[in-house]
Amino acid sequence: MDFDLVFSLSSLLVMPFWLLMIFAGFWKFTERVISVVWILVPAALLYSILVLPDIAGVLGQVSNPSLDGIAALLGTPQGATIAWVHFLAFDVFVGRWAYLDGREQRIPWYLVSITLVFILMLGPLGFLLYLALQTIWNTVRRNQRPTEAGGQTAST
Repeated sequence: MDFDLVFSLSSLLVMPFWLLMIFAGFWKFTERVISVVWILVPAALLYSILVLPDIAGVLGQVSNPSLDGIAALLGTPQGATIAWVHFLAFDVFVGRWAYLDGREQRIPWYLVSITLVFILMLGPLGFLLYLALQTIWNTVRRNQRPTEAGGQTAST
């Protein structure tokens, strides 16, 4: 298998979805496309195709990981390609969740899109940024809601 070619082309499996979420997140079309869980299948399927031929070796390394063993696994074109496709598959999964959650929470798309760029480029850091945005947004929204008695507190 030409791992150089697979590595180079693998991003095409998820890039259209990232572009839609980041640059056209406010479109109803984007929401309809991203809400379909099947968009995650191509990257997961490619990962499976790459990992299954050497599943025993990979499981041996990840079930009892050592720094040297993981470095050896990732230090080959095959290992680096498998890891890259793993990143692609899970980053788009997390990005999809953040996008859909942002829509549900009514967080402005441009704020969510900033965190999506970080999820795309730096996965876990972007995830943490989204959680921080979500927390801040919900706290601000809660503090802006009028109280139940027409804006008056129960003690007045």
